[in-house]
Amino acid sequence: MSTDGGGGGETPTVPPNMTIYINNLNEKIKLDELKKSLHAVFSQFGKILEVLAFKTLKHKGQAWVVFEDVSSATEALKRMQGFPFYDKPMRIQYAKTKSDIISKADGTFTPQERRKRHDERDRKKREQHHDANQAGTGINSAYSGAYGAVPPLAQMAYGGGAKSMLPETPALPNNILFVQNLPHETTPMMLQMLFCQYPGFKEVRMVEAKPGIAFVEYGDEMQSTVAMQGLQGFKITQQNPMLITYAKK
Repeated sequence: MSTDGGGGGETPTVPPNMTIYINNLNEKIKLDELKKSLHAVFSQFGKILEVLAFKTLKHKGQAWVVFEDVSSATEALKRMQGFPFYDKPMRIQYAKTKSDIISKADGTFTPQERRKRHDERDRKKREQHHDANQAGTGINSAYSGAYGAVPPLAQMAYGGGAKSMLPETPALPNNILFVQNLPHETTPMMLQMLFCQYPGFKEVRMVEAKPGIAFVEYGDEMQSTVAMQGLQGFKITQQNPMLITYAKK
């Protein structure tokens, strides 16, 4: 009876849940890149348990993103509805539970009651594995503060030698951002989709010889500052909080 706005009334309203269903995706994108890019764009809304997309013709142009909680899924649905993802506006709605279509396609289909217990067990296992990983990687040391002194990573990027060990003066605010601590699998398209959410975005430049860093240009320093504040510490992967400073001119 109620309409959620923009649904067009073709499908019955699905109650909010942790999984969002996305269609109208660009079918030319390789499956692996599609899943990584979806993860990069949606992880700003909360912890993602999994991203599902399949090669079969029947499932082309579609994906499911499973969040840890309903509020993250709701925020993602509202904020990313119509977002131009690889040049096509995304259409997003709540999934009909972790739909049996997905379960059958990925081989995890079990009757409802057993599935609940199975999902719970899986989540606990994932959490234990995640905690063990974090303990081993010392994430906190990777990201010690955004706006203060330029960290060692930045010093290395600006040139080696003994001089780079001296504390450097942070660059003055300007329209170009210097982004560090990116995972190796980051592509310019992933960064573009994150940074183009902020007004004034112009382009992303990655440095082939130095993986893990990029420059992002905006129209002016006010626009670059808003983007810096919005994405500071954003994690493309769990181990890689982005470190953003102004670029040296």
